[in-house]
Amino acid sequence: MQQMASNNVQISEIFTSIEGEGILCGTKTMFIRLAGCHLKCRWCDTEYALPLNSGNNYSFDEAKRLIIKCLQHYTYKVNFTGGEPLIQYEAVVKLAKFIKQDIGIKTYIESACFDSDRFAKVLPYIDICKIEFKMSDSKVVSARDYKNLLINELKCLQMAIENHKVTYIKVVVTNSTEIKEVRDLVKNIFGFIGNTEIAGFVIQPSYKIDEPTIERLLEFYDIIYPFYQEVRIIPQLHKIIGAR
Repeated sequence: MQQMASNNVQISEIFTSIEGEGILCGTKTMFIRLAGCHLKCRWCDTEYALPLNSGNNYSFDEAKRLIIKCLQHYTYKVNFTGGEPLIQYEAVVKLAKFIKQDIGIKTYIESACFDSDRFAKVLPYIDICKIEFKMSDSKVVSARDYKNLLINELKCLQMAIENHKVTYIKVVVTNSTEIKEVRDLVKNIFGFIGNTEIAGFVIQPSYKIDEPTIERLLEFYDIIYPFYQEVRIIPQLHKIIGAR
């Protein structure tokens, strides 16, 4: 796996826009896109941020100054995204701690949750956790490694709830996503968490790649609804309105 020197941070970009995904869709958000991702999601829409050497390398003092410079009034939260932010988990810890303690804005992590040990280290400095479960048709990892990914995702979900974070679940689905796989996942999730312990469950249709039909989306909805009635089908708003 790619690694990064702990005394610097590689940032693909920092910008403010409208949150386009999940339960906080529509909120004014600063995005800190960290460089580097070893995963292989077939619908990845930020391929420019996959190489660890993409973007620019900053000392932490430089990164903090850049965050302050780019911060706009009335920003609701700061979103650590990627790439895959857990690749540079030590940087996330330092920057999220700075944002919470020195700036006083909510912090949010958008991660594939591939490593529960790294997730545990950043969790004390994060307010809002999106736990994304990757379905096997995403091709995120090899079939051999998929079970281990799922185990880590479930551990991250449990830790976020136990630490009283605002926690929601997101699943990206395509027209090829198997009904049985979603059903098994949902039974697994609600076999160890209560339906009052999460803030939302979002079904996100893939965009322009094997897009699911309305009928298919409703099938997924109907699987989740008996366990969690606040399930929502939410497409990527930023792509619809032309935001970054």
